[in-house]
Amino acid sequence: MEPHHKYNYSLGQLAWEQDECPPSKSGVTILILVYSAMIAVGIVGNSCLVFVIGRQKEMRNVTNIFIANLSCSDILMCIVCLPVTLVYTLMDRWILGEALCKLTPYVQCISVTVSIFSLVLIAMERYQLIIHPTGWKPMVGQSYLAVGVIWAVACLISVPFLRFNVLDRLPLQNLSLPFGVHDHWLCVESWPSDGDRLAYTTSLLVFQYFLPLALIGVCYLRIFLRLRRRKDMVERARDSSRDNRAKCSRRINVMLGSIVALFAFCWLPLNIFNTVFDWRHELVMSCQHDLIFSVCHLVAMASTCVNPVVYGFLNNNFQKQLKSTLARCRCWGGGAERYENLPLSAVSMEVTKESALSKGSISLHS
Repeated sequence: MEPHHKYNYSLGQLAWEQDECPPSKSGVTILILVYSAMIAVGIVGNSCLVFVIGRQKEMRNVTNIFIANLSCSDILMCIVCLPVTLVYTLMDRWILGEALCKLTPYVQCISVTVSIFSLVLIAMERYQLIIHPTGWKPMVGQSYLAVGVIWAVACLISVPFLRFNVLDRLPLQNLSLPFGVHDHWLCVESWPSDGDRLAYTTSLLVFQYFLPLALIGVCYLRIFLRLRRRKDMVERARDSSRDNRAKCSRRINVMLGSIVALFAFCWLPLNIFNTVFDWRHELVMSCQHDLIFSVCHLVAMASTCVNPVVYGFLNNNFQKQLKSTLARCRCWGGGAERYENLPLSAVSMEVTKESALSKGSISLHS
């Protein structure tokens, strides 16, 4: 899941080395509209999540803190990385200066690392609370410490992008440009050797995609199996109150499956593109290169938009909290309606104490 900057060589030089491959006006328009819409939705949706969680003290539980952290990393991605990627893709040359050349891939690598390990922490917390409901439970203070560790690790492993990303001047030949411009600036990765580059990018692929996804999958599979066994017990008991709990369990299962599936789906195309370009870059040397990259990158960046939907807007309690906050801000009516503050969680929708199993209950509250 390496940042887009590792393809900057291809976005500039590969297009230049080939015959003219002018993008169509309709393609450029669609690209601008899609990127713009994604930036807007990602910033607004994630900002709403952070705003609601930050404003309501009672909502600052462990799960919500991890979700807010995930949203912050997505906001960072939308503000810094998406606009730069769009400009570079359209221009086929770097016009943003050396500072952004180094900072953009560094920030994107940080954001990706923070996002995936926030998902891992959420999965591990759900695992502990559901599989071991009477055991150790993470505290709010510990969640803040975990968030700090995640950011520190993300900043550390992203340092090579600051070190090895440089501006490179590609002389333009057989081309007449005004104002005496005869250079084509590219933002490229300049590693000591191809072996070092491959070792680092392959390690990132494993560390940022395969291992976290495997851990998340194991956690949610165990949770799914545990909830399914309890569902079977409910069906044998034929208890109406337990039937309601079974429906809630099914909703939880769907949410858990969505979390894993959306993450894996969004980042898989870009990871495939990364791997092919790293090991067999000649396979993507064509006029369709920029288009393929843009599609893969857009699908990956869609994860910044779907997280607010999965974690927030499918949660009725979040919708009520947001409406209540907006009502107070706009002074609608005599007073804002007070809602029950349940944890904003991917797996705790509207589970109440009365719906918990009397023996070995599923504790979904942080």
